[in-house]
Amino acid sequence: MNVTVIGAGYVGLVSGACFAEGGNDVTCLDADPDRVHGLAAAQLPIYEPGLQELVARNLAAGRLHFTSDTQAAVNHGQVIFIAVGTPQAEDGSADLSQVLSAADGIGRWMHGFKLVVTKSTVPVGTGERVRAAIGDALLARNLPNGPAAFAVASNPEFLKEGAALEDFQRPDRIVIGTEPGEPGERARELLQRLYAPFNRVQDRVLLMDLKAAELTKYAANAMLATRISFMNELANLAAGAGIDIEQVRKGIGADPRIGYSFLYAGTGYGGSCFPKDVRALIRTASVHGCHLRVLEAVEAVNEAQKHILVQKIAARFGSNLRGLQFGLWGLAFKPNTDDMREAPSRIVIRALLERGAFVMAHDPVAMQQARQVLARDFAGRIALLDRLRYADTPVACAENADALVIATDWKAFKSPDFDALRQAMRQPVIFDGRNLYDPGIRQLGFEYHAIGR
Repeated sequence: MNVTVIGAGYVGLVSGACFAEGGNDVTCLDADPDRVHGLAAAQLPIYEPGLQELVARNLAAGRLHFTSDTQAAVNHGQVIFIAVGTPQAEDGSADLSQVLSAADGIGRWMHGFKLVVTKSTVPVGTGERVRAAIGDALLARNLPNGPAAFAVASNPEFLKEGAALEDFQRPDRIVIGTEPGEPGERARELLQRLYAPFNRVQDRVLLMDLKAAELTKYAANAMLATRISFMNELANLAAGAGIDIEQVRKGIGADPRIGYSFLYAGTGYGGSCFPKDVRALIRTASVHGCHLRVLEAVEAVNEAQKHILVQKIAARFGSNLRGLQFGLWGLAFKPNTDDMREAPSRIVIRALLERGAFVMAHDPVAMQQARQVLARDFAGRIALLDRLRYADTPVACAENADALVIATDWKAFKSPDFDALRQAMRQPVIFDGRNLYDPGIRQLGFEYHAIGR
């Protein structure tokens, strides 16, 4: 099948490469010619395990192509996925300008029937706006035989950064939301055929209404975010009551109705999805006259939790950190990615530098991305940025540190040489924002501060 993916960012690139791997002829459209040029040479703008190899293999096989030519991309695809960004607007809603621009481009250039599928995370009602934008562009062309037929569907992504290829190729569900009537039937048939290579062992397809699919994506992320904030609140209670939250986690996670997923205490959630999706769902509810009090609390808890390590550091060393040096392990918001969006490390670094400390940071993957993001964070504050350095190894990062701060739970940090680590540090103090270690490391000579332990 000929497939076009509009947007060669995280979701678009993973989707395009996986569809190509399934035997389809895929064209990925992106407005950035530099990005397109790099992708055509298998040079990826993001890090995702296995993705570079997948892109290179399908480029070589001739099944995957990249372009910035909208006309060619629209004409190529029988099925066109919109996988552009939906960043947060000033009022907390999702900014749909890129989605609607993509829809307008489709309407300007399409010939013959097209199935247009929103894969971007979009609020309820976006499918109707996409249909209107395509229809308006078609009418403006004043075609002699009238506007071409098309269908609109929603196929939200459920990809975890760091495990996106596994999630796409072995999905736990494939949500397909369609319109009523003949267009919806045609859309369902095409999408079920397209997803057949990823749906062989057990039928994972969930067919539903277009709006229901749009809400399903937001509801899933909001539920996971709620679990994280709930566990962080319990961890803070446990810390005050002298209880090890890890014992509590095991006790409640053993209940099959609850389970262990997303039930870990830490420094809060970050990344490109949970923060903006929770806010966007709150905003969508307000538009429909609803007040999502639970999600408002989830967001408030998460914002406070991002500062928990800073509070622990201030309680130990005082608010003035001038002359102290901190090693920081982990910059990305989670392991197996270089994504720095809303990463808790950014808040920790800012607070340490503003209080006069020196910071030495290390991340196995996100160093280059972190340099760019943190340079923007401290634009115009060169004096602060001068006290931030980067180390090539975890041990070098901890050299002469008065304390080590762990912000990301990379596997490389889970079993360090504690003797070498203690000898490298000026003061053997650890602030563990991801509860990587057992409190028993205190017997190895470390002063250990964790979350609810």
